[in-house]
Amino acid sequence: MAEACSAAKEPRVHQLRSGEEYQQDIFREWRRSVVRRFYRTRNLLKNGTWPASIWNLGFMVLCLSVCMLGDWDLVRPINARLLILPAYLYIPEGCPLILKSIIVSTVVGFVFFLVLLYVRRYMLRGLLAYRGWMYEQPKTQSYSTILWGVLVKVVSGYSPSLYSCQRSLPRMPVPTVQETLSRLLKSLRPLYDENSKEWKSICKNAEDFEKSLAHKLQRVLILKSWWSQNYVTDWWEKYVYLMGRSPLPINSNYYIMDQSYFMPTTFQTARTANAVYQYLKFKQLIDREKLEPLLIRRTIPVCMAQYERVFSTTRIPGEDNDTLYHVDSALSKHLVVYRKGYMYKVDVYDNQGKILQPQSIEKLLQWIIDDADSELDSISDSAKSISALTGIERPTWAKVRAEQFSSGVNKDSLDIVESAIFCVTLHHENRDDFSSRAKFLMCGDGKSIWFDKSLNVITFPNGRMGLNCEHSYADAPVLAHLAEYNMTEESLELCGFDEKGHFIDSDSQQVFVKPQRLVWEMNNDLSTAIKSAQLTVTQNINDIDLIVKEFNLYGKGFMKSCKISPDAYIQMALQLTYYRNAGKFALTYESSMTRLYLLGRTDTVRSVTTESTKFVRAYFDKEKSAQEKITLLKRACDIHQTQYRDAMNGKAIDRHLFALYVVSKGMGYECDFLKHALTIPWTLSTSQQPQQQIPTSPDCNNIEFQNVLCPGGGFGPVSDDGYGVSYMIPGDRKLFFHVSSKISTKATNSSLFMDQLFDTFREMKELLESQK
Repeated sequence: MAEACSAAKEPRVHQLRSGEEYQQDIFREWRRSVVRRFYRTRNLLKNGTWPASIWNLGFMVLCLSVCMLGDWDLVRPINARLLILPAYLYIPEGCPLILKSIIVSTVVGFVFFLVLLYVRRYMLRGLLAYRGWMYEQPKTQSYSTILWGVLVKVVSGYSPSLYSCQRSLPRMPVPTVQETLSRLLKSLRPLYDENSKEWKSICKNAEDFEKSLAHKLQRVLILKSWWSQNYVTDWWEKYVYLMGRSPLPINSNYYIMDQSYFMPTTFQTARTANAVYQYLKFKQLIDREKLEPLLIRRTIPVCMAQYERVFSTTRIPGEDNDTLYHVDSALSKHLVVYRKGYMYKVDVYDNQGKILQPQSIEKLLQWIIDDADSELDSISDSAKSISALTGIERPTWAKVRAEQFSSGVNKDSLDIVESAIFCVTLHHENRDDFSSRAKFLMCGDGKSIWFDKSLNVITFPNGRMGLNCEHSYADAPVLAHLAEYNMTEESLELCGFDEKGHFIDSDSQQVFVKPQRLVWEMNNDLSTAIKSAQLTVTQNINDIDLIVKEFNLYGKGFMKSCKISPDAYIQMALQLTYYRNAGKFALTYESSMTRLYLLGRTDTVRSVTTESTKFVRAYFDKEKSAQEKITLLKRACDIHQTQYRDAMNGKAIDRHLFALYVVSKGMGYECDFLKHALTIPWTLSTSQQPQQQIPTSPDCNNIEFQNVLCPGGGFGPVSDDGYGVSYMIPGDRKLFFHVSSKISTKATNSSLFMDQLFDTFREMKELLESQK
């Protein structure tokens, strides 16, 4: 029993402190509370007045006060009007002129400030709604776009904080029904025979839907777009993520790797301590809203709302739908660290409320490794595998959680895990190659990752590391930003490791608390549930075929020299490879961000087009000349690039169709057309990972940083008989690919697909060079 296990150890009882020490603690906590309230109020005022500034108000009050106190001919007409106001403000006639001037100028200045604020805000919102800049190359922009960029710079406030731009972002528009249905049929057309009954049925159902139910549902969506911040995001989070009942690993969570070859240290505790410290600094920047908001072309802001829940967030399972539990930063001050089945609570702030230095964190982690490695048989295998419960179907985990973790020791330990800033896994076995390390980051070994947590930091004995991320609260670019923040510090060697690879001890010794091992009370029902969960998770892990490789023959430099968009080039290579692999075309999903709009997340680029299929067929047709193939390739890439831009501009179809379906279900309609359109499987699911989002990060094309480049991350296949392909374009010289599929599906093979993909890239280069 857990009580017996605890009783066998030395009790962790703290010595009672004196009354003076308690008074100091009370004063210290009161001071922290006052400081937090001050910064929150300051940030609210700053965000509420952006793009104007409180300095605008001060400057206006000062100017008006000087005008009223001065008796110059130039300002007398202004003074004549200002001196009328004291009567309306009920200022006594005997009031001194200087006081009267301050009161009047403050009132007038405040009114002027409010007018200026809203004029600038709505002007900026209107300017940001313009999308012509996206369809022009930076070096060939029109004069109108250049003028627009200058106006955005002028109207925008200076030095915006993290959330300052939120109120100035435009709201995502609702596409028309006609546009969406036209684009839907156009995207499906290459997948069906024109004379087939299925294609004719789809066209007929689309026509009937447009004539009958579509416009009634559309009106509801338009009404929602007027009063909500985003017409689809809240439904997307709830119905796609939180109501998903499948296990999180492979099906939802994704992973991010560290640098491809470079490591700042080969010591696990030192590397982990530095990563923890850097992530806590990133959290501090978010809490204080000092993290610089991302700007496209250093001008156009994107929505930063997803950053609010990166830390201290847990997905809580439910029988019908999950919920997101987010703990205030003032209440979440600890991590949970896993090592060989043991879980520890680690306080990462000292008694002054400051982040522990990496030297102190390294000592705590080493203590955990020593403690866990010395007591391998003190608890049962079930207690060591309790994290497996987070990797099974959500209703089953919800039932076990309600029955076994709702009271007593288990509830206390679970509360510590779910309120932690994030979780850390100190794994005891190396994963040396890309593929095996990526697979462990994706789904672990069935018992060592708490998949419900918003962020899991996973490290290996040789110093390698990566992240496992829950998907419902934020998309991959947000966590990639966090990973880049740490990797940039490491790459620039700003971490402070000594020659051996450990942290240099500092003179100031912080006071920290020894880690607390979490205790779990096991019974037969819980042990049985954990064993069953571990078996399920292990079976799912063994069914995943994940390959990660580097392609170093060329990168985006060659693609751009051919005047082809790198993303479109890769998408066409994937179409060629899938056709070579499967002998047919498949509905293809490519993720595109919509964060140019308030609370935007993602939409879908449908990569299979009439133009792409013409190119693929011509490519394998020996009768076609090289020039014909190149012409078709460039045409297909141009269409794809336009579709990608359209998706970023809110003109894609999948989120619109999804929102229409939600409205139809809410109004009690059963729409077979929408259901069929949304359930066609994404046999080929693809996504591009951002390599560099921080403007001050080193240029990834620099030769000295080639080993520092990150391979990115990946995800599991969306369809059981398909592939999940993630790719990273780290500069001009190389590419990284992550290909996943299921071993149980005999029609897929990730290794074969990867080899065929690389062959395709070589052949496409030869094709393009043949005409140079």
